[in-house]
Amino acid sequence: MDNDNDIVKVFTGSEITVNLLKAELEEEGIPSLIKNDFQTGLSAGFVAGIPSVVDLFVNEMDRKRAEIIVRDFRSGGDIIL
Repeated sequence: MDNDNDIVKVFTGSEITVNLLKAELEEEGIPSLIKNDFQTGLSAGFVAGIPSVVDLFVNEMDRKRAEIIVRDFRSGGDIIL
């Protein structure tokens, strides 16, 4: 992801679902970043956050395209969000 752009959160969900959505975004040429506070806390030697909540971020300039993909992804029906 480009460090010169602001990033915005486009989705919060389980780690599995966020990784699936990240792959969908990357297929469309949209780079994304996953933030997992629980894993970060474990790495630092303390526990913080909820293990089932993971955030997905994209560059501000990709926000509208990403939101369309997220909406379509959510309407897929088979996926547990």
